[in-house]
Amino acid sequence: MTTSVNETESAKVQTPVKAGTDHQTKGDRFTSFDPADFTVPHAKDEDWRFTPLRRLNGLHDGTAGEGQRANVGVHLPEGSEGIETSELPADSDKLGRAGAPVDYAAAYAWAHTSVADYVKVTKNTAVEDAIVITVTGAGEGKTSFGTLVVELEQHAEATVIVRYEGSGSHSDNVEFIVGDGAKLTTVVVEDWADDAVHLSNSHIQVGRDATVRHTYACFGGSVVRAVPHVRYTDQGGDAELLGVYFADANQYFEQRLLVDHSVRNCRSNVLYKGALQGPQGGETERVRDARTAWIGDVLIRPDATGTDTYEKNNNLLLTSGARADSVPNLEIQTGEIIGAGHAATVGRFDDEQMFYLQSRGIPESVAKMLIVRGFFTDVIKRIPLEDLREQLESKIEQELEHTVL
Repeated sequence: MTTSVNETESAKVQTPVKAGTDHQTKGDRFTSFDPADFTVPHAKDEDWRFTPLRRLNGLHDGTAGEGQRANVGVHLPEGSEGIETSELPADSDKLGRAGAPVDYAAAYAWAHTSVADYVKVTKNTAVEDAIVITVTGAGEGKTSFGTLVVELEQHAEATVIVRYEGSGSHSDNVEFIVGDGAKLTTVVVEDWADDAVHLSNSHIQVGRDATVRHTYACFGGSVVRAVPHVRYTDQGGDAELLGVYFADANQYFEQRLLVDHSVRNCRSNVLYKGALQGPQGGETERVRDARTAWIGDVLIRPDATGTDTYEKNNNLLLTSGARADSVPNLEIQTGEIIGAGHAATVGRFDDEQMFYLQSRGIPESVAKMLIVRGFFTDVIKRIPLEDLREQLESKIEQELEHTVL
């Protein structure tokens, strides 16, 4: 499949434009399934200026080689009906419907994936327990590519967990297609080994009166870069994007979001929270500082009247030297909206919270631990799955065990 596709195409056809075109919005960026249509990313490119390109093991410039097919396992709830799973050839018309790659790395991953993994929940089916999709790295020093499509037909309901684990370098394209009136709760967990590198390009297509609750959790890996795009095909769509991440020394995490409001009366809410620590005192000079980058773009087009949107990113620096870049962007092309706003913070502990806890006899180190736990609670409590909430809380506890506050 080599035809270029516009990721913001909806009921009203819009034409994609080349990068640098006058009056271009971020929603109009050029897209294609062919890596030859893109230039190789450079450090001065706006979309890659934070990313440590030298640590990507060639996933961004084609030097990673052919690689191999990703190891993907799909676990379905016992006794569930109305769920179809299959492997699709790269030229299947079921692929690429939610959007096409927006950069060389994603197009290269697409071109080197011969088989895609496809999961569909059929019309009017409600799946009570979670569908779990596990993507395992090819192994240390090895490269893998993948394409994953999750589709909910009209008025279907399901929870889908996508878990990444193992070692190696992995690049993939992921599509979530949510039909009219459907309800999707999806959780993406990045739990890689310390050596892993992951580049992910994902598209979330929200149908009429459909609801999406998307949670992203990143704890493992050397370099992890996620690029999710949300677009609406009709009125009444509701998308909530939540995220938690905890970066240690030698880790770089980047999330680069785009929520494209192109139709009327849709809603979006974005809340990401991250903590950074490392290196700790006594570690060698060769250890890299923990670093994250969060870029949140919300576009409200002229026809998207009645839009209600808000995005927020908070970052907590636990050690000196750790760095978090937070860049919320809001582009509004119509004044006939319900509301729109954004906020971002990067800082250390709140002095008032510390004073309150210490004034009640709580030691400083314990007080800091409580603040970190509470910092993430606002996101974790919104996840509807109790087991998953407990797993994420456990991961945070594990991170805190190695924290010197």
